[in-house]
Amino acid sequence: MLIRPTLLLFVLSIIPSCVLAESVSTEPSGLKLTLNGPIELITSDLKYSVKLGGRLQWDYNYAELNGEADEDDFSIRRARLYFSGEVNDWSYKLQFNVGDSNGGTPEDVFIRYNGWGKKAVLTVGNQKEPFGFESLTSSKDITFLERSAITEAYAAGRNEGIQFSGTQGKFTYAIGVFEDDTVGDGSAITGRVTYSPIHSKEQVLHVGLAHSNRAADVDMTGVELAYSHGPIHLQSEFVSSENGMISRDGLYLQAGWIITGESRPYKNGVFKRVKPGSSSGAWEVVLRFEDGDGAYSDEELGNTDATSYGMGVNYYLSKFIRVGVSYTEAQDNVSEDDGSEFRARLQIAL
Repeated sequence: MLIRPTLLLFVLSIIPSCVLAESVSTEPSGLKLTLNGPIELITSDLKYSVKLGGRLQWDYNYAELNGEADEDDFSIRRARLYFSGEVNDWSYKLQFNVGDSNGGTPEDVFIRYNGWGKKAVLTVGNQKEPFGFESLTSSKDITFLERSAITEAYAAGRNEGIQFSGTQGKFTYAIGVFEDDTVGDGSAITGRVTYSPIHSKEQVLHVGLAHSNRAADVDMTGVELAYSHGPIHLQSEFVSSENGMISRDGLYLQAGWIITGESRPYKNGVFKRVKPGSSSGAWEVVLRFEDGDGAYSDEELGNTDATSYGMGVNYYLSKFIRVGVSYTEAQDNVSEDDGSEFRARLQIAL
């Protein structure tokens, strides 16, 4: 039982020497090799490239239900490798889970046409549907160690499909048709638009709206609001779902303060990872409130109507390495059961 954690510790012990190194490059025969972060090989004319990267998240999780321990273990939360590259106006990405019970499961597997510029990009394959600020933020960049119960309950996730997306000034848009196998061979039409009326290096204001019409006559609508000013950042989402006569909705509010003064970057309608401003790293404190119908499985309550409160601390040793802890308490608004979770994570992401 100790083989997997021991192997992971060995891998983690050797990776920092690579990811903390200075940029290394060489240019034999018109090729440039970069080793500072993902391994990338690119031609001097920038028409062809290939990149190798991944992420490794090792967690300790302790959870209680009504005061009784329900989980107490170490686990590999995510272990993923990806290959991506460009061929003239085309690009591609193949990302797979390679660890734990999800080993071999495909994540992003798509081909993208970029020949029309940033205003119109066509993506075909297995990809995230454009729904939800937190859902579209990579798991290596999210503020809390785990996404909110609201996001977990409503996010469409990854599915096979065709998507058009683009950016125009302060706007982004995305719309696509995707498979929805929840009911037979169903399909979904999902779209999202965002606007950032304030978008500078020091300050960002984001508003977003998403809608998805899914199989089994399910309609979901999400409203997003996010703001950052210097080291302070806020984000919130309200999601509602209609399925015939059944209605559900949920809300989360989240706030973060980067104590060491860095800002959380914003790009293409989502927040990105914190980049330390010095070799001593960056510290971040985060708070979250959730209420409504959601997937509160992390707090052992399952899918229900609940209210939860959470807090966490993140330490970013570098752009690539993060250590975090979080604690969340939740109460079921139907059964009045109480659940809680403490989680700690060591992450390396290239």
